[in-house]
Amino acid sequence: MIIYNVTINLQEEIHDQWLLWMNDVHMPEVMATGKFLSAKLVRVHVDQPMEGIVFAAQYVAKDKATLEKYYTEDAPRLRQEGLQLWGDQALYFRTELEVLSEF
Repeated sequence: MIIYNVTINLQEEIHDQWLLWMNDVHMPEVMATGKFLSAKLVRVHVDQPMEGIVFAAQYVAKDKATLEKYYTEDAPRLRQEGLQLWGDQALYFRTELEVLSEF
């Protein structure tokens, strides 16, 4: 399994609207692609002072090939929606996590 992790740093003034959009629109649209088995949105708590509020959206794909299909078939459109709505008020950092074991 592969976890597609998107870390988001938000400016505080868009927090409430962004959170509603993520839960009610964006994450359901990502899941509707059929490329992910599950998803979760978490808030990141850090010990050091940071500007903004940090979240991570995590999507579980069965394998790298499925994630690659998401990148080519769906990601450009879905990323554009967020960019149009939030501009530089939401900064995104994307990583892939390979699941080696679960307990």
